[in-house]
Amino acid sequence: AQSHVKISFQIPEYTSDVNAIGPLRLLEIIRHYKRKKIKFYQASSSEMFGKSKPPQNEKTVFLPRSVYSIAKVFAYHSVIHYREAYNIHACNGILFNHESPRRGVNFVTKKIVQGLVRIKKGKQKILVLGNLYAKRDWGHAKDYVESMWKILQQKKPDDFVISTNTSKSVKDFINICAKKLNINIFWKNTGLNEIAVDKKTKKTIIKVDKKYFRETEVDNLIGDYSKARRVLKWKPKYTFDKLVEDMIKNEI
Repeated sequence: AQSHVKISFQIPEYTSDVNAIGPLRLLEIIRHYKRKKIKFYQASSSEMFGKSKPPQNEKTVFLPRSVYSIAKVFAYHSVIHYREAYNIHACNGILFNHESPRRGVNFVTKKIVQGLVRIKKGKQKILVLGNLYAKRDWGHAKDYVESMWKILQQKKPDDFVISTNTSKSVKDFINICAKKLNINIFWKNTGLNEIAVDKKTKKTIIKVDKKYFRETEVDNLIGDYSKARRVLKWKPKYTFDKLVEDMIKNEI
């Protein structure tokens, strides 16, 4: 899919064609093919919840804040429609942010890890970021892929929220990452002037740029995965701490 929220502001038509109509096309193929052994998994997103207050679960109202999430809502309801209308084994996994060492560098977690490792090695002077106060429910992709498999093993197709039930800000992610790399930072100023300074060198190593802000932000996502725990017997094994460690170790 077109998997980046910020990019959907720049290429909304392409994002809609791939993320909304793409799943619809696949569901149509399955409907006409009429093979009952086909199982369809839709990678739904926590971004669909948008402005809804956390914690968010399978019954929370979707209030999307980007064309990316609007397209995901379309695909989500397409799955339910085809499941109910044509008896297709189609499921939605509403996965909250899942990260790993394989994450692309245009995503903030990888950008932070790569940037701070490069700064530590003297290969980069400054890391430029957007909204430091956006909060996300971050889990490890290894745990989440297991949940996808478990969702598809169910006799009766259904939809599940997959998350960790905790939330951390971008700034929290930076602080934990810096600490693990033994980079001692302190923050100063506010808003677009906020910076992180290396205590040892007295140099600014992180600053904020408005161009990395979304036009409409999703402030806080925290998933309630109690249904997955009850039905799938799934729960996350990796802690947030271990996730950051995993990403740093790979980057080094």
